[in-house]
Amino acid sequence: MITSNLKQMMEEKKISIRTMVYATGLSNMTILRARGKGIHQCRLCTLEVMAAYLGCKVKDLFDEG
Repeated sequence: MITSNLKQMMEEKKISIRTMVYATGLSNMTILRARGKGIHQCRLCTLEVMAAYLGCKVKDLFDEG
């Protein structure tokens, strides 16, 4: 199962969901789903947008466990 690190990364950088929505153009629901414990499906382009905004690599957003 792939688990998300997005919530932790956003908290560490003190980035709210609302801020990320406005900065990335992604929907509130997309970010909420990506912050969940388990993720089933996400487009690579969406992950790239999140990673670019957070200043990390796409692979840093998730752990494979």
